[in-house]
Order: sequence, then structure tokens, then C-alpha cells
Amino acid sequence: MPPPDRDPHEFEALRPRLQRLAYRMLGSVSEAEDVVQDAWLRWSSAETDITSPAAWLNRVVTRLCLDRMKSARARRETYFGSWLPEPLVGSTGPEEAVTDDVTYSLMLALERLSPLERAAFLLHDVFDVPLNEIAASLERDPAAVRQLASRARRHVQDSRKRYVVAKAEAERITDAFFAALHDGDTARLSTMLAEDVVLQSDGGGKVLAFPNIIHGIDRALRLLTGITRKFGGARLIERTWIDGLPGYISRDRSGNLQTTAVEVRDGKIAAVYFIRNPDKLRHIAER
Repeated sequence: MPPPDRDPHEFEALRPRLQRLAYRMLGSVSEAEDVVQDAWLRWSSAETDITSPAAWLNRVVTRLCLDRMKSARARRETYFGSWLPEPLVGSTGPEEAVTDDVTYSLMLALERLSPLERAAFLLHDVFDVPLNEIAASLERDPAAVRQLASRARRHVQDSRKRYVVAKAEAERITDAFFAALHDGDTARLSTMLAEDVVLQSDGGGKVLAFPNIIHGIDRALRLLTGITRKFGGARLIERTWIDGLPGYISRDRSGNLQTTAVEVRDGKIAAVYFIRNPDKLRHIAER
């Protein structure tokens, strides 16, 4: 029996939400695109009637992501240095409507969850999928899904706090950070960083990056000014927002692409995330 004709416009209307879900599950823009394309192929060739395309596709995307997460976790055990999610560039700022209320810091916290906890939390708390649909997707009863989501919520509650910063102020601080870093201005940087600032860099062993997470203002200042003295300042390409955080795209003197996301808390920079792994920046380089 041939599959029923399906309107591709119906799928395209759901594609942005499906890609957000897949990205939040996997932390990879490219893998999310692959998953959604696979879901399209399954949807267009399914021989059964699909009364609720949104629910059916949510279920397919969730299961495809869970399958990929098994191999992804194994790869991360041998990953060189710090692992960061691929940057979702162009996401909204704090004064604009956010589509799923997930910031870069929360994306990192989600890595501490089991695949089922992550799926239950995202579907229930972020994407507002009905409990019975989540239960069908995860092949668990609703009570177990509620417990998974509750446990996940406890694990990420601190990272889910949104520090409300006016967009103009966040961008001003980020611009000042770039300028001070470019100039190697230690005195200026010292006034901008929080005492407990965290720096994290992901090069994947393919380009130069610091492999360990840096904690505290003293170590951060030594590292940042040392990098500028040794390698010179970067060239700014574009100011942007990365998963709800202000940031920018730049190139170093060797031509390596980099994204930088800055987390601002109480007027100070609390965390900086540098992504330099070229595999994670391919979707930006090809824009």
C-alpha cells in the first residue's frame, strides 16, 4: 500500500520547533538537522494515517535523538579537553521573546542528566508536551515520566535561573570585554570579571585551546592576558547572541574561527565560553 500524500508545508511549519528540540537534546546544530531530515523521510513515507503530525514527529525526533545520544556519550568520554555544545548563533536576547527559555549555561547543565531525564525535562518543562505524549515517546508510564522530569529539574534548577540584564547593557559589557581582551588590558579586565568567573574553551584537539576549565579571577586574568601577549588580538567579525547570551564571532591571527558567549551577572562577567573546534563552527563558516 503506497503511503498517503502529505503536504510538505505541514512539515515545514513544524520544522523550526523540531530542530530546536533536537538541538536541545543533542547540543549539535548539524546533528539536529540530520535528525529532522530523517524524521521528514519517515513522516513522508509512513503508510499509516497520522492524526496528529506534531505529536507523531515529536515522538520520532525524540527517539532518534535518544539513539544518537548513546554514541555521543561514548565519544565524549574520549573527547580532548572541555566539551561545549555547538553555538546556536542569532538566538534572542533577554528583552526579546524567547522561544524555549534555554540558555547556554542550562545547555551545559543538561549534560549532567541521563538521556531519559534530559528528554523528559525538555519535553515537559521546556516544550510543554502533554504527559501522555511524552510517556509514549519514552515508552514509560506517565508517573515515571513525571519522576524523571522532577529529578532533572532538581539537578538543573540553579542553572535555569535567568539573570535579567538589559540587552544594551549586556552588549556594552561584551563589547568592552572584547576590546580589553584585544588590547591585553589586564587592569580593565580585572574590573569586568566576577571573582568566581569561569572560563571554558572547546578546541576538540583540532586547534589551540585551553583544555581545563579555569575558575577564579586571578587565573582567568593570567590566562587571558597571556593569550593576547603570545598570539595577539582577534579580529571581530560579528556581534551576535548565542543561546540567549551576548557574544561575538571572531578570527585569530592564524585565521581560526571562534565564537565567544559571555554570561553577565550583577554587572560582572560570570562566565565566558570560547568555541574553537572547527567541526562545531562549520554551520557558521558556511553561512
